[in-house]
Amino acid sequence: MKVAVYTIALNEEKHVQRWYDSAKDADYLLIADTGSTDKTVELAKSLGINVIHIKIDPWRFDDARNAALAALPPEMDYCITLDMDEVLVGDWKKDLPEALKFNITRPIHNFVYGWNDDGTPSVSFDGTKVHARRGYRWRFPIHEAVCAYKIPETKAKIDLTIHHFPDDSKSREHYLDILEMAVEETPGDSRMLYYLGREYCYRKRFYDGLQTLKKYLEFSIFPAERSYALRIMAKCDPDNAEEHLQKSINEYVCRESVLALANYYYQHTRWEECFRTATRALTITEKKTDFLSEGWAWGHMADDLCAISAWQLGEWKVAVEHGKKAVDLSPNDERLQNNLKFYREKANEHTK
Repeated sequence: MKVAVYTIALNEEKHVQRWYDSAKDADYLLIADTGSTDKTVELAKSLGINVIHIKIDPWRFDDARNAALAALPPEMDYCITLDMDEVLVGDWKKDLPEALKFNITRPIHNFVYGWNDDGTPSVSFDGTKVHARRGYRWRFPIHEAVCAYKIPETKAKIDLTIHHFPDDSKSREHYLDILEMAVEETPGDSRMLYYLGREYCYRKRFYDGLQTLKKYLEFSIFPAERSYALRIMAKCDPDNAEEHLQKSINEYVCRESVLALANYYYQHTRWEECFRTATRALTITEKKTDFLSEGWAWGHMADDLCAISAWQLGEWKVAVEHGKKAVDLSPNDERLQNNLKFYREKANEHTK
């Protein structure tokens, strides 16, 4: 069994060594350089990484990644598309021979996309960065995806983890133009409509974001993504936020969707509804991986909202109970510690 790890790169000298160290057990390493002016190419070659030079003009990510994919040796069995700000973790190759034995063309892996301040994962989901060498190509000018092409695709989960460490120094300025172009190219494609609507929201163009995501809902068939889109719509359309958040839960029940509604009730001082909804969030104990699993929903937030709303409702013992659980989950949070002290004082006053 042979595995290739490949990527595209532009001025990534600070990541080259880490990328190489995580992927060096691969049978073939490839960087398709798109015009670096720093030491990316020099460092990569010194480590034995194969480097090709490509020029994509006008720029689009799918063309660049297809150029890299086409340059991989045909005898590879699996390819891993590993961005320069990502690393393979541990003994990442161990399950691939078994996947190959069962003709799995798309091994599904754990992908950690974001991190909390304490170093624990904040966003994780099932990743699709591993694919068979034959029968795949890249689609979409941005937020590109490698897709099966004229082959039957077979999937199975394996024990392989990739960690993403976002490089915040990279500019996103050109993303919006490319996304608008992508939607123009394929106006009924839900994937591009979703990303465009989200990008408008990031840029505080809330009306455009709302209208784009409404259009997205006409085409999308993916409940988890639809649920997330509705939560974005709640930010774009605060006057109707409750309706959007209720629909988000109806689309896909997960702790993220339920807790988003509980937080809305907290912000609007609707304490009974806040307590009831946050309590419901706590009953959801399965962290789903088919879409974004967000760390904020799995920390202290649900218990914190239960405690605050219980205190507002005069349920002091309940406030203490949930306040303690919130502190247990985030023991260094000073606000939670102070709240718990206050709840206990109130509970003691009412038992005298």
